[in-house]
Amino acid sequence: MDDIRHGIERIAIELCSCAGLKAGQIVAAGCSTSEITGYRIGTSSNADIGIIIFETMYEVFRSRGIYLAVQCCEHLNRALVVEQETASLWNIVNAVPTAAAGGAFAAAAYNGFKRPACVEEIRADAGLDIGGTLIGMHLKRVAVPVRLSITRIGSAHVTAARTRPPYIGGTRAEYDSNLS
Repeated sequence: MDDIRHGIERIAIELCSCAGLKAGQIVAAGCSTSEITGYRIGTSSNADIGIIIFETMYEVFRSRGIYLAVQCCEHLNRALVVEQETASLWNIVNAVPTAAAGGAFAAAAYNGFKRPACVEEIRADAGLDIGGTLIGMHLKRVAVPVRLSITRIGSAHVTAARTRPPYIGGTRAEYDSNLS
């Protein structure tokens, strides 16, 4: 369990750095605890691992003023668990995730957030996908891969992304120079 905690902490910190995340931005995260333990996604949820992952991510992001949105599994249509303060930005849905419907990570988030709410979708600034949970639908356009130093948590593959505004009517160099 310590290896999982340290791995999650490291990838969350790296994502913040590599993506240049700032306070007020949102990270969408999906995680299959089944995949972490070597089983096929959705077949062997592990509540203890879900809690460790949520608590670790929540602390890393909260300490930086970044919001965490935790994706539920397909049984809840990939809704997301967020803090109530951010829920008003999105379409709220009536759902309470459990390990069997929503997943262990989402259930841990619902029980761990101070005032949880579920929303139908978001447009996050960055994302972490642990175990092939397909969080891409919740990222802003344009998603850009982020290569992290850790590519697996347990048996689950880790994928990360950041987003950037689309380049419309100019070049990347012109866009970058306007940021300075």
